This record gives sequence, structure tokens and C-alpha cells, in this order.
Amino acid sequence: QVQLRESGPGLVKPSQTLSLACTVSGGSITTSFYYWSWIRQPPGKGLEWIGTITYGGSTYGSPSLKSRTSISRDTSKNQFTLQLSSVTPEDTAVYYCARDLGDNSGGGGRLGSWGQGTQVTVSS
Repeated sequence: QVQLRESGPGLVKPSQTLSLACTVSGGSITTSFYYWSWIRQPPGKGLEWIGTITYGGSTYGSPSLKSRTSISRDTSKNQFTLQLSSVTPEDTAVYYCARDLGDNSGGGGRLGSWGQGTQVTVSS
């Protein structure tokens, strides 16, 4: 059974970089054919896909956020990370990491296991 858990600061100041890690247990982030994604939900709004890193290390990002987004991984720790730069209060949200069915869903877009989410507030 795959489990995911987000970790990182809950408060980030405007203009700084939001940095989160997702630690995966019960499965390797390099195992075919899964993808690993970051999603967020601002208060009162729906879920928003941020970006994805595949089992092979390829990355993809939302067009609206990709200029500020960097997704990477540390296979030795079995975790993948999110960095969102130049944050504003509009980036305040619950941030989730999740496993995407990946190649088994025709190239991604279907999310299965989720972390519990972590609240990140952008405020001075």
C-alpha cells in the first residue's frame, strides 16, 4: 500500500519560495508506470494541478504556474519536491501530493493515492 506525506513550512512570506517535499512509502517513485503530482486547493476553490514528475524523471507543469514551478526528486529518499517561487497570498492553499496512474491511464491525469495535504499560508 502506497502512502504519501507532504512536509514543509506552513507559512511563507510573499516573494519567497514555497518548498515542499512528498515522502513516499510502500512503493518507489521510480517504479513504472506511475507519475507523481502536486495539486493544490485554495480556500473556497477547486483543485488545481501544479505539476508532475514521472517515474523516469520527466517533468510537466500547469501552463499558469510552470514559470514559477520546479519539481524534482531525490530517489535516495524516495521523495519528490515542489518549489514555487515568487509567492503571493493567492498561492495560499492546501497542497497535496498524489500518485498518478501515469502510463496506465494513457499518459497521466488520473490520480489515485493522495497525501493528507498540508496547509501553506503566504503572509507577511
